[in-house]
Amino acid sequence: MIVAAARPLPPWLKQRLPDNSTGTMLSLLREFSLHTVCEEAGCPNIADCFCNKEFTFLILGNTCTRHCLFCKVEKSARTVHSPDGGNLKQVGAGMSRFVRSLNLRYVVITSVTRDDLSDGGAAFFTHCVKEIKEYNKGVKIEVLIPDFQGSLSAIKVVSESGACVLGHNIETVPRLYHYLRPQADYARSLEVLKKAKDFKESILTKSSLILGMGEDEAEVIQAMRDLRKHRCDILVLGQYLRPSVRHYPVKEFITPERFQEYRRMALSLGFRSVLSTPKARSSYKAEEIYNEAVRCTI
Repeated sequence: MIVAAARPLPPWLKQRLPDNSTGTMLSLLREFSLHTVCEEAGCPNIADCFCNKEFTFLILGNTCTRHCLFCKVEKSARTVHSPDGGNLKQVGAGMSRFVRSLNLRYVVITSVTRDDLSDGGAAFFTHCVKEIKEYNKGVKIEVLIPDFQGSLSAIKVVSESGACVLGHNIETVPRLYHYLRPQADYARSLEVLKKAKDFKESILTKSSLILGMGEDEAEVIQAMRDLRKHRCDILVLGQYLRPSVRHYPVKEFITPERFQEYRRMALSLGFRSVLSTPKARSSYKAEEIYNEAVRCTI
């Protein structure tokens, strides 16, 4: 167990506090039997996102079979319950009604990693996308997927689900994987992004790096190059914030100026859209950076 004193936040990381509008949205999500990774991961942007009606739905339950040291989501060595209690149709229908009730134009669907499921939950992703689009034809859907243990059939089915963006986060540089992400594999994650494009050329692929966990600048730049080599279109860079004293400590607070330098470097490497700010998370401002990436292709 990691226990160390938390470092004080620099002034540029001050966040808006949750207010009544956040509570209203949380109540509405419960009414439709929906959950978000914003809640489960303790995202500091939750008040900002909910106020702007930006949601990242969490499917496949709330317990992850991986043990990444920086993540707040509940973990279990073996998650044996059915996805979302077996209520697949209920969850998909709830998302569809929620999207319709708020007239949402863009939503993100993500999940915990479910290595205990034969397809990693790929069929559930596809069901939710199709359920939403059946009654909300104009809505854009981004899927943020686990690596499915590299299963080509699982990657294929989600790539062809009707989502406009397929995201898969490499999270950190390869040197830190063995400690921070012991059940993940850097090369495998890169291949997930490449295979998604192979299966559906028109889909935009997206990945994210969390900075401030001990990486150096050369490693960040090499990771960006690796992502471009594997045909990643959209990049998000954000500051790691420790969820609790039991999690991996922050090694460095990256300044806003350095984030902007990384953005310029990433754009020079050919990414269609880059969000690089201390407050960024993989699904933060998702519609905005999707639209920027689409404009880049015109």
